[in-house]
Amino acid sequence: MRLIFLDSGPLGLLSNARGKPRADQCRRWAQGLLAAGVRVFVPEIADYEVRRKLLHIGATEGIRRLDLVKAAHDYAPITTDVMLRAAELWADVRRIGLPTAADAALDGDCILAATALQAAGLGDVATVATDNVGHLSRFVDAQLWESITAP
Repeated sequence: MRLIFLDSGPLGLLSNARGKPRADQCRRWAQGLLAAGVRVFVPEIADYEVRRKLLHIGATEGIRRLDLVKAAHDYAPITTDVMLRAAELWADVRRIGLPTAADAALDGDCILAATALQAAGLGDVATVATDNVGHLSRFVDAQLWESITAP
């Protein structure tokens, strides 16, 4: 099965108000994937990244829309197994000299990648839909969200 995990970029777009061209494009993209039977996930770490920004600026309507997006898609929580895998990923990229964040940083990319890797079962194809492929592609299949098409 095809599994798509939303990074905070596309998730933020999906929770934008209607009438914004890029947000509307992202909504059509996600709806097309769902209609084709692709499972689209809202990872908890991406929800956190978008939500904290909305809370900071007092965007209560944005939070409401984010909750609607979250309810309309599969949800991928942060679990102990996800965090254990994220720690392995964090250490692996440092051992080879390719860290994705400062050593003291939590490194949401590792947590997002671990979420996708842990959720994928035998035969599943897990992809992170993002607007920043660079760091995530060190861990997991990551593609620009606009380039991902339904099978």
